[in-house]
Amino acid sequence: MATMHDGPSFPTQDGSFSATSGGPLSPAERAALGKEARARMPRSAHAGYEPDEKRPDPVDIIDRQSANRVPELVPVRYGRMLESPFRFYRGAAAIMASDLGAGMHTGLYAQLCGDAHLLNFRLLASPERHLVFDINDFDETLPGPFEWDVKRLAASLVIAGRANGFPTKRCDAVVLAGVQGYRERMHEFAGLRTLDVWYARDDLDQLEGLLPERPGKEDRERVSRAAAKARTRTSLQAAAKLTRVVDGVHRIISDPPLITPLTELLPGTEGEELAQTLRELISGYSDTLTSERRHLLNRFHVADMARKVVGVGSVGTRCWIVLLIGRDSEDPLLLQAKEAGDSVLAPYCGASEFENQGERVVTGQRLMQAASDIFLGWKHATGIDGRERDFYVRQLRDWKGIARPETMDAGAMGLFARLCGASLARAHARSGDPIAIASYLGRGDSFDRALVEFAQAYADQNERDHQALTDAVAGGRVTARTDLTA
Repeated sequence: MATMHDGPSFPTQDGSFSATSGGPLSPAERAALGKEARARMPRSAHAGYEPDEKRPDPVDIIDRQSANRVPELVPVRYGRMLESPFRFYRGAAAIMASDLGAGMHTGLYAQLCGDAHLLNFRLLASPERHLVFDINDFDETLPGPFEWDVKRLAASLVIAGRANGFPTKRCDAVVLAGVQGYRERMHEFAGLRTLDVWYARDDLDQLEGLLPERPGKEDRERVSRAAAKARTRTSLQAAAKLTRVVDGVHRIISDPPLITPLTELLPGTEGEELAQTLRELISGYSDTLTSERRHLLNRFHVADMARKVVGVGSVGTRCWIVLLIGRDSEDPLLLQAKEAGDSVLAPYCGASEFENQGERVVTGQRLMQAASDIFLGWKHATGIDGRERDFYVRQLRDWKGIARPETMDAGAMGLFARLCGASLARAHARSGDPIAIASYLGRGDSFDRALVEFAQAYADQNERDHQALTDAVAGGRVTARTDLTA
């Protein structure tokens, strides 16, 4: 089994690029590392996918994850994964990590998202209130081989394309657009100064510059609608949707099991104890914020709390939404405190250097994102069951524009894929070595074409794994609840 420690690690833990004998590497030496990596894993070796002879049962992998989750919510997770191969893929990051970890890798490392499928790229708000395009989900973030994120993205594009009925050639073109966007953007970063790489971000009004040609009127209108909708997705909008006023006080609306207020989840003394634990979590996590943001958070007070079911792969992890009120009832803030466990990459890349898994998530997010949520932080908490768990906290909503691939034709998905690839390259260049990675990728399309073959083959594997879950549910091996959709 290949692990993160099977080759030279760049960058080092402090972010520098050092030779084994000590001292900084020159740009030429860093480029040579990229060329040397081709000897370990030629670009053509990325093509295709064949499951390892000892490949674990995919249902066993996701079932092992379920052992540490809220038992009554596990069937909801399986139900969502049953809906389609794409829904299954969203919940199957651990399966793909196992598959990638069993094979060769380049030895060229960056901070990985760990779950870089196309729906984890979206419009987000910067602290300066600009809309930017960036990665959104970092639950699995960990340093690892750069190509694992690119492969996760590439396979998701084929799976989404098949769901839309695209023929194979159209799916291939979408993948080529995404990988080409990654490769060409990485070459751009290889030629920039260090600070220029760090300051780079993908503002909404600059996205057209990442595309090979100006998008058509329909695509520009699509972006405008997405931007307008993203700007409405604020704490105020979330509060209007998720809360109501009861006796003059804002309360979170009950919609079990998707949203369950604490008073319903655990009435009586246990509920009061859990409420106190969550108040302490919110109060204590503020220590991980900068002083001015801690001061800002202290202007709010906790009004209500509830358990929330989120996403697909995350269903069953402990996730709390906390309603805070500022000046008055028209000044709400919704925070989400989400349980953070070990990354699915850890068995293959090594354990995180951070003892607190919430800190792992937050540090990875801050390293990869150009602009992160001002309330992003972490905390360790002990539940009423006596078990210790790690959490990370962020705003529930802050100008988030979510892509809808099911509405895209092949041309639109190709444009979106290119934006995703370019954004992923920017995120990797902040932590990895853009010179070495660009040198490995080269100027030609060898890597791009290899990942097209990989993406098609892995999409086939994903369909087989989705069928395995379907069979497991039909045979009573696992239980799925299919009456709830995300």
